[in-house]
Amino acid sequence: MNIYDFTIVKADGTEESMADYKGKVLLIVNTATGCGFTPQYDALQDLYDEVKDQGFEIIDVPCNQFGEQAPGSDEEIHSFCTGRYGITFPQFAKADVRGKTAIPLFRYLAQNTKFEGFGMNPIGMMMAGIAKKMDKDYKKNGEVKWNFTKFLIGRDGEIVARFEPTEDMKVVAKKIREIL
Repeated sequence: MNIYDFTIVKADGTEESMADYKGKVLLIVNTATGCGFTPQYDALQDLYDEVKDQGFEIIDVPCNQFGEQAPGSDEEIHSFCTGRYGITFPQFAKADVRGKTAIPLFRYLAQNTKFEGFGMNPIGMMMAGIAKKMDKDYKKNGEVKWNFTKFLIGRDGEIVARFEPTEDMKVVAKKIREIL
């Protein structure tokens, strides 16, 4: 089993097979429009512009599970993202990415990756405190901890890496370039 066995709901309500992305390097990310990490959209779009022609796609799945930081309809979220950040990569329907209500794709990603921590910097320490309030055993499971968690998928549909929202986008971009 790999990500090609899943479907994802597009913003217009139709389903798309992840198999449509066979042969591409993917960065699957859960996003929010009102989060402290929302400015990562700039780095994501810059990266997309730079390497999309090399077989790279970003799969953007807005999520309102973390601090209700993705309010609004799919259309409102998309309008915000295109207007404020100029995103041109695919943005899918808002969905749950954690727990029993998580969409199957994110359940698979969480079950097949490990949480490696938020880092020891001040933002990482703050995020650890937030995660612990949500789940006292957060260090022991692969559940998505917050907005802008990223999963890097190789051209074969297998998970290559997981990046927490506190990871510097330069590190994410470097790993993507390595596997392109």
